[in-house]
Amino acid sequence: MSDATAQGRRPQEFETVLSGSDTRVASFDAHKRSPIEHVQHFLHSNPAAVPLIVLVLSLVLFGVMIGGKFFSAFTMTLILQQVAIVGIVGAAQTLVILTAGIDLSVGAIMVLSSVVMGQFTFRYGLPPSLAILCGFAVGALCGWVNGALVAYMKLPPFIVTLGMWQIVLAANFLYSANETIRSQDIEAAAPILQFFGQNFRVGSAVFTYGVVAMVLLVLVLWYVLNHTAWGRHLYAIGDDPDAAQLAGVRVNRMLVTVYVLSGLICALAGWALIGRLGSVSPTAGQFANIESITAVVIGGISLFGGRGSILGMLFGALIVGVFSLGLRLVGTDPQWTYLLIGALIIIAVAVDQWIRKVAG
Repeated sequence: MSDATAQGRRPQEFETVLSGSDTRVASFDAHKRSPIEHVQHFLHSNPAAVPLIVLVLSLVLFGVMIGGKFFSAFTMTLILQQVAIVGIVGAAQTLVILTAGIDLSVGAIMVLSSVVMGQFTFRYGLPPSLAILCGFAVGALCGWVNGALVAYMKLPPFIVTLGMWQIVLAANFLYSANETIRSQDIEAAAPILQFFGQNFRVGSAVFTYGVVAMVLLVLVLWYVLNHTAWGRHLYAIGDDPDAAQLAGVRVNRMLVTVYVLSGLICALAGWALIGRLGSVSPTAGQFANIESITAVVIGGISLFGGRGSILGMLFGALIVGVFSLGLRLVGTDPQWTYLLIGALIIIAVAVDQWIRKVAG
């Protein structure tokens, strides 16, 4: 006699219970979510919601403290101009962190790419457009080295990119001889290098092409990450690389692709940096790696990989820009900006852990 028969239940009924089609048994295990759990699941499903809420609240706060002039078109677009470089580099950082990695070399790659663009134009006499392509090639090469070491040598991304940061930083100073190419020289001989610093008006708002590049880049990457197989594979690798491998995702090739794309985006940031400064300086952008990680973390992207939205990174960068400009207009000590941003980073990581624990 089978166990099912011994319990007074026919085998067919036993199979029905196992399959979950018996609604009486299913309803026994149903769990009614509390309001807090509803909030947690909403935030888990919409990772950009938290930074968006913080951004709106910070705008309201400084609007009350400073007055209506804070909401002027000029002030709002000034914030966008200030965060354009961080937003572009943050896009590169986002792709890497979504794979559960981290790239500490993004700032150094950005600066080296800009130096190559300038030096190839003025030292070797290459056409500026060709020099720009050489800068992108250098960014892609640095990214490929990072990706190959992480994917095929199985080295930790933190260690690989920390070493690459030091190597690229040293190469940058050695190659440029710490020489700055002046704005006047670029403007006279190669104005295309300053393209992303050029501005245009829409009413009283002043936009630069660097801002346009940042917004378009984020929108394109948002579409790719959410509506293409490549984006789904990237999230799958960040969530569980072994499961992704079993599902047919070519994990190693994807990782190399991500790091190469990160390097290319850093080169774009290097070109935009020239436009922002007007000059080519090997000492510029020293904290871009930290600023990009700050934007990513405050933007609600999990450092454990596999969860987050690139729109959240943009909101995170804007939050930093709002606090920086707002506190400056209020007249407070600049150190308060670092204090508040540091607190936001810790709170953002704590919220991410809270969401993952209950809704993950």
